[in-house]
Amino acid sequence: MSEAEQQPVEEFTKVESIFVRGRNCLLLRADFSPIFVDYYLHLMQHKLRNEETEDTVLKKLLAYFTLHLVSRPWQEYHAWTFNVCTPRLANYFISGSSLTEDVVGRAFREDVRETDKNMLFAQNLLPNKEPQTSVIALPSGPVEDWVQDFYRQSEQRQSRAFDLGEDKFALITAQPDADHDWLQELTVDDVRSISEVEQTKLLETRKFRFSCGCTVEKVLPVVRAMKRDFADLLSEQGFLEINCPRCGASYRVTPDMVLEQEN
Repeated sequence: MSEAEQQPVEEFTKVESIFVRGRNCLLLRADFSPIFVDYYLHLMQHKLRNEETEDTVLKKLLAYFTLHLVSRPWQEYHAWTFNVCTPRLANYFISGSSLTEDVVGRAFREDVRETDKNMLFAQNLLPNKEPQTSVIALPSGPVEDWVQDFYRQSEQRQSRAFDLGEDKFALITAQPDADHDWLQELTVDDVRSISEVEQTKLLETRKFRFSCGCTVEKVLPVVRAMKRDFADLLSEQGFLEINCPRCGASYRVTPDMVLEQEN
């Protein structure tokens, strides 16, 4: 076993928020191995599987979404829903919060609304305020182009998204008086070595894990409230399969579980 294979995977993905002095840009970067390990464990636990195309896109979206969270105030909860036709017809859902230190996401191709363009529905939820929603038409290019176009249209500022390889990702966003030419010309190699060639300052570090928090106990109140609608199914097959809309986890609910919840 190699030395790399012996290294334990961290429990959390730690995202660094770094200010690039002289360029007036914010660099967000992290190794997403911990989140990806939890994601695959989740799929195994619930007997789920994504095709390679959807798996690759979802992992990139999880990474860039998490980096975006760190660029935002702590108390915010964000959710991105994608309805896309490229690379092929699919829906993606990602949500999370710095307060709970978790992100979750899923990909699905069944019952997906037909579309001839890529769309993003982005929500920002603040305590005691109405949700802020943006609806954005996206380019047909790679995920990095989606993220950069989201920043251009919704955040109204320039950004660059980079897959650095080996589960490492970076997002660089323009701040007031940013060096836009420098930002636009950055390459993957430039971003890998940015701390060595630019003056930088670490502002903060936040940590995240892949976690939904759903349990069968949290599902039962919903079933109890709708038990009349489910009564025929419960009596006919003896159980209900309830899927979590956030992570796709499946829970089997039986009549005795509903009765226990009532008591």
